[in-house]
Order: sequence, then C-alpha cells, then structure tokens
Amino acid sequence: MKLDVYKIDGTQEGSSIELSEDIFGIEPNDHVIYLAVKAHLANKRQGTHKTKERNEVRGGGRKPWKQKGRGAARAGTIRSPIWIGGGTIFGPKPRNYRQKLNKKVNRLARKSALSHKANANQIMIVEDFNFENPTTKDFIKMLSALKITGKKTLLITAEHQESVYKSGRNISKVDVIEAQNASTYDLLNHQVLLFQKSAVDKLVSVFN
Repeated sequence: MKLDVYKIDGTQEGSSIELSEDIFGIEPNDHVIYLAVKAHLANKRQGTHKTKERNEVRGGGRKPWKQKGRGAARAGTIRSPIWIGGGTIFGPKPRNYRQKLNKKVNRLARKSALSHKANANQIMIVEDFNFENPTTKDFIKMLSALKITGKKTLLITAEHQESVYKSGRNISKVDVIEAQNASTYDLLNHQVLLFQKSAVDKLVSVFN
C-alpha cells in the first residue's frame, strides 16, 4: 500500500511511502485487539478506592438501647451497616487491577489496529517537521491545510519533539505520541493517524 507524503502546507511533497504489508496489511484479529484495549484500560486504574467496613467505623461501642421493652427492633451498635453512618457491607478495598499481556499478543493487536486504519484510509503521511518554539497557531494551520481539522487526530513522531508536543497538547481532539509508545488503544481511539515520514520507519524497526 502506497501513500503520498504531504508537506505541512497541505501540498504533496512529490514522494510516496510503501507501507509494510506485514504491519499495515495483515488480517486483523479483533479478539487480541479486545484483550489489548481491556488490559490498557485496566492498567490505567489506580485501584485506591476504599470504604470503611463495620469494624473500621469509629464509635458504636455502646448498645444504643436495652434489648427488650421499647417496642423497637433490637440494636447492638449505631454503626451497623443498616444505620446511617454505619459501615459498608462488602465495600471496595484497594486492589491492583493490572493485567499482563504477552508480547506477541500485544504486537499482533497493534498490527491489527494499524491494518484496520489502513483499510479504512485513516492514515496520512506528513513530512518531518519541527517548530523552533511551541506554536499552537502553526499546528492548527497545518491541520487545516491537511483538511483534518475537527477530526480526532494522533500525530505519531519518530522521537520526542518537545516543541511539537507542546504545540499540539492544548488542541482539542489532538494527541502527539512517539511511534514506539503508541498503544493499540491510542491507535483505535483516533479518527486519523498522522505519521511523520520518519515515524513510519521507526515503527517498522520497533516491530522488527
């Protein structure tokens, strides 16, 4: 699959890039994509949720009233789970939600996501560029020239570029990430994958 390379002003550079069939042209495996996305979302959870159970709530050491004679239900503590201010029954406790994903499964999931995007014509290649200083205005101008303004876009770079990252981080629906760090979730969670020219080679080297 060949894709034309565009300049940041929206015109074609005059060259094209052949996308590797081993990465962008495989038969997508939707099940491993599901496993990768599930693990990604689970690993983002902090797991710090906590409520106090009956034995942890302060107070309630004295029986609120005598056992018999009041015509009311028996009660042994004001911190019973059925009382306001009482403990929680089987409440959440801190836990680790982390899920392990085998390396081969993770690689297959990323390749499947890239193949889905290639089949849907949601991949674009732009020339390598950088900004001397962070400039959101120029970043927006580039998106407009490429006719992808308003679309959820993931700019994939070969290496970390501080100025490019800072230029795009305040723009709604735009994310900037290095090729080696792009997860299956990142790839699927955007409408357009905008690769810098050198990022394609970097991605191929990561898989190889």
